[in-house]
Amino acid sequence: MDCDIVTAEVCKEADIGDGQLWEVMVAGHPVLLVRNKKEFSALGSKCPHYGAPLSKGVLRGERLRCPWHGACFNIKTGDIEEYPSLDCLPCFKVTVEDGKVFVTAKKKDLESSVRMKDTSKRCLLNRTTMLLLGGGVAALLCAETLRQEGFTGRIIMATKEKHVPYDKAKLSKEMNLKPEDVYLRKPEFLDAQGIELWTEKEAVSVDFQKQKVHFMDGSSQKYNQLLIATGSHSSPLKVPGADLQNVCIIQTPEDSSKILELATGKNLVIIGASFIGMEVAAFLSDKASTVSVVEKKEFPFQSTLGPQVGGVAMKMLQNKGVKFYMKTELSELKGKDGKVTEAVLATGEKLPADVVVVGIGVFPNSAFLKGTSIARDDKGAILVDLHMQTNIPNVFAAGDVVSFPVALLNGDRSSIHHQQVAEAHGHIAALNMLKKEKALHTVPFYWTTMLGKSIRYAGCGKGYTETVVKGSLEQQKFLIFYIRDGFVTAAASLNCDPMVSLIAEVLCSGKQISKEEAEACDIGNIPSLLET
Repeated sequence: MDCDIVTAEVCKEADIGDGQLWEVMVAGHPVLLVRNKKEFSALGSKCPHYGAPLSKGVLRGERLRCPWHGACFNIKTGDIEEYPSLDCLPCFKVTVEDGKVFVTAKKKDLESSVRMKDTSKRCLLNRTTMLLLGGGVAALLCAETLRQEGFTGRIIMATKEKHVPYDKAKLSKEMNLKPEDVYLRKPEFLDAQGIELWTEKEAVSVDFQKQKVHFMDGSSQKYNQLLIATGSHSSPLKVPGADLQNVCIIQTPEDSSKILELATGKNLVIIGASFIGMEVAAFLSDKASTVSVVEKKEFPFQSTLGPQVGGVAMKMLQNKGVKFYMKTELSELKGKDGKVTEAVLATGEKLPADVVVVGIGVFPNSAFLKGTSIARDDKGAILVDLHMQTNIPNVFAAGDVVSFPVALLNGDRSSIHHQQVAEAHGHIAALNMLKKEKALHTVPFYWTTMLGKSIRYAGCGKGYTETVVKGSLEQQKFLIFYIRDGFVTAAASLNCDPMVSLIAEVLCSGKQISKEEAEACDIGNIPSLLET
């Protein structure tokens, strides 16, 4: 027998019930054992995204959803079915003999919870060019999906960034990381896939008639199919002194480390209690001398997570010494020798400010399309359908730069700036570039992390009119449902995993949860929602 293959008895058949997830050991490595409709499956035990234990996840049919960030995997194949994970799970052989369950696996597969999908190779005879504008996850997923689906032509990712695609979600959560620590793929990986990455290459115009993109450096590139995934940019401050030194936004790994360096032991003022602002405040709460957050609304996250969750997050940070100046605005920044020294509020209050971080929203990077016939909304977001197709043939768009029809908003359009949504967009765009006629079907999922605690959110609560709270906001252990027109359209939680993943799975199945069902269930019996 091949010494690289091991077989281990992991349990008795009668031990594990239908629908159960068990973590078992094979040759000293954890493996996830799943029983579904009396059949056993064995897979990698950790989510390839951030290493969440999948034994704590949510199983519906043959689909397993990660408890932390909502990635989904097929338990038969290990294939990724929903993001943000980029990779699949390894699968292992299961046999049952005399009531005993055995798992057989290669040692090298046991050592990793990650499996890459098979891909096609670049063929120089195929002259078709897929040009992808942008270097974020939407473009990356489009490029990888094209190769996974058998495309052998040329794939070019052109980005104004200087790095390979990286995990932008970490820039405000872990500001002490080097750029390579947040890379989603290494340059060698892209090379091996035959994906050309053009860095520091910014598109300045597109000629849709000639199917050609012009770049800042004077060069141009023709395409057969185009993906526009240029993302979004932080909205600038429009007050006197906004151009002083040490007034910062977070767009790149360099921005993140620069803010950490400038703020350590100094006075930090954050404009906007958004996800970026609150995460930066949390990370720097024990590093900066003082941290002040200025926000025109009454609570952080008010327009997204609402005042109840915003109030909990505010209290968490106040307990760490962060000062909040709510229901007011910045009126001016003052400085000395060109560097910011003071933030003046509309109330007249003056805050010492050695560094100012701005997080007051974003706008789509689509100015280079001005004057073209591509359809955009009044904010500049590119309008796409559920195939990620624009109004121009052979032109697709994905990620933060688009506005798309959202099922949970009854098909109304919205721009949703989450990593998982951008990845789903890139994947669907690739399938439709290859004429696979696949429509987007996803439930938005995101999270924010402060002081080691994660608030998770699934769905689309835009326009919600009431909430139902389960658990305790005061004890920071809760699940909150957002209700519109009598039904749940989103849910958020703190210290209640895997509840938001479970709600995401219910919403994904197309089942509606009424306000009455939300009120009637407690955190202990919410899994019953999957069964009805």
